[in-house]
Amino acid sequence: MEEQRSRRGGGPFRPHGEPPRWLTGERGEAAGRLPWASTILIGVLVMVGSTVAARWQVDERAPLDPFARLLLLLAVAVLLLRHRHPVAAVFGASAAVTVYLAAGYPYGPVFLAVAVGCFGAVVSGHRKAAWAAVGMVWLGHVVTGHWLYRWLPPSDDHAAPWGQELGIAAWVLAIVAAAEFVRVRREQWADRRAEREAAERRRADEERLRIARELHDVLAHSISVINVQSNVGLALLDSDPEQARAALTAIKAASKEALGEVRQVLDTLRTPGDAPRAPAPGLDRLPELVEQAAAAGLTVTVETDGVRPPVPPGADLAAFRIVQEALTNVVRHSGSRTARVRVGYRTDRIRLRVDDEGPATGKDAGGSGNGLAGMRERAAALGGTIEAGPRADGGFRVRAELPLPSGPGDSSGSPAPPGPSDATAHEEETP
Repeated sequence: MEEQRSRRGGGPFRPHGEPPRWLTGERGEAAGRLPWASTILIGVLVMVGSTVAARWQVDERAPLDPFARLLLLLAVAVLLLRHRHPVAAVFGASAAVTVYLAAGYPYGPVFLAVAVGCFGAVVSGHRKAAWAAVGMVWLGHVVTGHWLYRWLPPSDDHAAPWGQELGIAAWVLAIVAAAEFVRVRREQWADRRAEREAAERRRADEERLRIARELHDVLAHSISVINVQSNVGLALLDSDPEQARAALTAIKAASKEALGEVRQVLDTLRTPGDAPRAPAPGLDRLPELVEQAAAAGLTVTVETDGVRPPVPPGADLAAFRIVQEALTNVVRHSGSRTARVRVGYRTDRIRLRVDDEGPATGKDAGGSGNGLAGMRERAAALGGTIEAGPRADGGFRVRAELPLPSGPGDSSGSPAPPGPSDATAHEEETP
């Protein structure tokens, strides 16, 4: 998904429900920039907070001196590397804090540097390094607070109470738990983002395939008619001008209709989501298809069986395109100048059958060879089937069956029991 800018502030657009970027991690150029602003803010909090804490611990801990300030500055400065080198950042901050505590300086917000470093390492995938660095701070405090305190400042220091160690251990566990929670949430958000992007790519691929099928069906049929009529016009231009004029008129009509349908398909690319300006073709336009085939010298007989039920636009369009492509193949490849189209309506499906007497001419009128594949894709998209192949008598047959949504009287969606019309259709389908 491309990054967009919001209309009001010019910042990066974030879809509804998308977490803030500081939680999910920066990508691209933003990931390579040093986090100056947040690090400076952390430094101010650590410096000011440690100064205040020192006033309350003046009798318990060593006063802040330049060395203590240097350690505080170092613990915060290494956080500039937490995006590029999270392991170095968390270990650097932990080492500085460990030395700070071992020197007997006051407790305070210095632990914030370790927390931020641990957070950055965990969410970037370096979990063991983060745990080891935070554990180093706790272990260092235990060793210095219970065994080495005699040789470390302040001079009158005594062993730290074990209850204090429990508090520090709880603080360490809280940091790790919070970082792990954010890591899990970040992975979930990343998975959702990947799923959305994959779904968008699938929708884009399906839309490209749909448009390719539409353009193929429209152009293949119209160009085949134009090809046949142009040959007729050229052959009869001198001997029969009137017939040549009729051929040119058919070419004009076919090209005009093709341009209109191509423009309608392309309009969906320019204004995605808008309703089409003209209704999609359906089986009610079979008479127009017959006229176009007649203009190409093909005699088409249409038979209808059954009462037409409510047909969804998608199924209606697929049925029309299947018949159109089948007739186009007759014009291109068959030596026969006749074709029979039979449309059988049932409550739960549409049956289509297109026959030509053959034989095949072995010529190609400029087709791409994707016609049968396109018909199968259309039928499969609706859960239907396509059968296409030569007949025993040398002709060719295309048979399709497209399911329809179950009506009020057939909530189960099971096929209707065969009736007289079904039996008749079965008998007439026999070559």
